[in-house]
Amino acid sequence: MAITSANQLELLQTAEAVAREKMIEPELVIEAMEDSLARAAKSRYGAEMDIRVKIDRKTGNATFTRVRTVVEDDAVENYQAQLTVEQARPYLDNPQVGDEITDQVPPVELGRIAAQSAKQVILQRVREAERDRQYEEFKDRAGTIINGVVKREEYGNIIVDVGRGEAILRRNEKIGRESYRPNDRIRAYVKDVRRESRGPQIFLSRTDPQFMAELFKMEVPEIYDGVIEIKAVARDPGSRAKIAVISYDNSIDPVGACVGMRGSRVQAVVGELQGEKIDIIPWNDDQATFLVNALQPAEVSKVVFDEEANKIEVVVPDEQLSLAIGRRGQNVRLASQLTGLDIDILTEEEESKRRQAEFNARTQLFMDALDLDEFFAQLLVAEGFTDLEEVAYVDLDELLSIEGVDEGTASELQARARDVLEARNKAALESARALGAEDSLIEFEGLTPQMVEALAKDGVKTLEDFATCADWELAGGWTTVNGQRVKDEGLLEPFEVTLEEAQNMVMTARVMLGWVDPEELNSSDDAEAGDDIDEEAGA
Repeated sequence: MAITSANQLELLQTAEAVAREKMIEPELVIEAMEDSLARAAKSRYGAEMDIRVKIDRKTGNATFTRVRTVVEDDAVENYQAQLTVEQARPYLDNPQVGDEITDQVPPVELGRIAAQSAKQVILQRVREAERDRQYEEFKDRAGTIINGVVKREEYGNIIVDVGRGEAILRRNEKIGRESYRPNDRIRAYVKDVRRESRGPQIFLSRTDPQFMAELFKMEVPEIYDGVIEIKAVARDPGSRAKIAVISYDNSIDPVGACVGMRGSRVQAVVGELQGEKIDIIPWNDDQATFLVNALQPAEVSKVVFDEEANKIEVVVPDEQLSLAIGRRGQNVRLASQLTGLDIDILTEEEESKRRQAEFNARTQLFMDALDLDEFFAQLLVAEGFTDLEEVAYVDLDELLSIEGVDEGTASELQARARDVLEARNKAALESARALGAEDSLIEFEGLTPQMVEALAKDGVKTLEDFATCADWELAGGWTTVNGQRVKDEGLLEPFEVTLEEAQNMVMTARVMLGWVDPEELNSSDDAEAGDDIDEEAGA
C-alpha cells in the first residue's frame, strides 16, 4: 500500500483518535508516525541512508526526503548520508561543514511486514508518551493523600486505580490486618513515584507517619492555613501514635484545635486509621520539656541530657515505670521517635542506687590513688571532683575552698595526684611500645599515652594507621539498623574524645603525611564558613 493512495487525512484522524484515547498530545502521535514511516523507508532504500518523513499537519500529506550532511574530508564514515565539501559543490553555492542537502524520494510501498513494524513503532512511542504523561502527573503528588478504587490483590499487595494510572499498596504498608475487596474505595499516602522502564510506579502507604499528618491537615483548618504546625509524628500503625504540634497564634490552643469540638476532628483521623489511639502533644523547643510532654501520660521526676551522645535519661517514680515504658515498650519507643533521642528510663530508686555506686567508686579511686582516708576522699567527691586530672591540675584556690584544707594539704594532694598520673603515663607508654607503637604515633600532638596504648591494642601503631581511621572509629557513633539505633564503640571514646576532635586529629595526621594539601583544606574550610554566613544571612 502506498501512502499516496491512502486517504491522507486518515493519518491526522488516526493521530487525533489515539491521542484522545490515551490522553496525550496529537503531536506526539504524528511524530511517532513520522518515525515509523522513516524506518520503513530505510528498509526500502537502505539502512545507511538518512531518510526523514514529514507529515503536513493540515493535509496529512507525507513527504519523504533523503538528507546528506557536509563533513570534513577525513570524517566521512557513511557515504550514503555524508559527503565532503568538494562533493557538495554541485548542490550548494558555498558549502560549509554542517550544511545539509535534501532530496525528495518517492513514497514507499508499505507491505504487510513493513506495516506491522510501523504499527509496533507507533504503539511503542505512544506507550512511552503515556508513561511520561502519567509520571509528570503523579510526580508532584508524592507526599499527598490520594483517593482510589481497589482493582485487585496480588500476593497481599493491593493494586489501586487512581484515575489515569495504577498504584500499589504493599502489604507491609497496610495497617494491621486490614483487607480490601475489589471496588472498595481507599485513601492512602503517596510515598514515592518512580520512573521505571515498565512505566511510572506509584507506591502508596497507610503506615507512614506523614499519612497521619496529612489527615490532620485535611481535618484541621488551622494546620492547613499554617497557624498550627505539625513538628513531629511517631506511629505504631494500627495501635498508637504521638503527634507534636505548635501554634503560632497565642490565642489558639494547638492541642484543643486538633482535638476539635467533643473530639470530632481527632476522631475522624482515628476512624481512618482503624482506631489508632493518638496522643496530641504540645511542641517545645526545650528538649527536656518536650520529652516530658512526649512521655505522657507518665509523670517524670527528672531529666538528665547527654548532648554528645544525643542520649537522655529520664527518672520516674517507681509506680510510674510501667506507664512510662508502655506495653512492650511502646510509649518510650514512640517518645524516642518523636524527639529523635535515645531514652533510658530509670526509677527514682534505681537512680539513687546508681548515684551511690558512682559516689563509692570515685571515693575508692581517691582512697587508693592518693592514699586518703574515707572521709577526706568522700569530701573531694562531694565537692565535685571526679578524677585525678581534676585534682592534679585544678587551680589551687578551688582546693583551698574545701573546708579544712590548708595550702600545705592542697599542695600535697596535687603532688600525689601528679605522681600517680606520671606513673600511669610511663606504664602506658611502655605498654604501647611493647605492642609495637612507633614514635610517629607516640609523639603526635593530642594523643595521651593511654590513648596510644588503646590504639596499639587495636592494631593502630603508626601515624599512617591513625590517618586511615574514620572519625567515628575513634570517637564512636550511632548506626540505625532495622529502625533501631545501635551504638558503635570508638577506640578513644573512653577518653571522652568528641567527633569534632577526632576529625581534626585525623586531618592533621593526613596533612603531616602529605596526603592532604593544607591550602586546599583551608580553602574548603573558608568556603564552608562562607556558606554558613550565607545561610545565617538568608535566615
